[in-house]
Amino acid sequence: MQFNQDSAMARLSSLGMDDMPVMEYTPKRSCVDKDWFKTYSMLRHEFMSSLTDSFEEIAFMNLSQDEFMNLIMGKQMPENTSIRFRIPLTLGGELSVDNMFMCLTFPHSQNLDRFIIEQSDATKLFLPNPEKKIYVTTHLAGGGDGGNATSDRLSVSAMNFAGGRGNE
Repeated sequence: MQFNQDSAMARLSSLGMDDMPVMEYTPKRSCVDKDWFKTYSMLRHEFMSSLTDSFEEIAFMNLSQDEFMNLIMGKQMPENTSIRFRIPLTLGGELSVDNMFMCLTFPHSQNLDRFIIEQSDATKLFLPNPEKKIYVTTHLAGGGDGGNATSDRLSVSAMNFAGGRGNE
């Protein structure tokens, strides 16, 4: 299916991601190096460690303190989270941290797969391109009048983590 900007946004809206920015991209079908996973594993660790500037987005993912610390220390991804490529490797995307973002596996990553697969015969693709390293739909990021205990808890963790880095 060939989308245009409006139909791509309408489709994402029907998938519950009306706030997901997209980029228009002409696919460059390419082969992936046979040792890509080794490089990906190293980049995945680097990407997770780079999330120390994304505390606000992480706070809305409702992670436990252990999950949060394991994530930003590059040790382990929390359950139901995925690292995605903005431009898939098979379509000419680069194996780099700049080409990665994180989101919930269900429903977002699964819906993004559906969205991309629906465009498999298109000459121009519209690919997900969130502004930040972590995509959290605005439907989750609203908070409320009572505050956000997860955000408060993670703010304290972030300050402790940042303070510990200064002593190295």
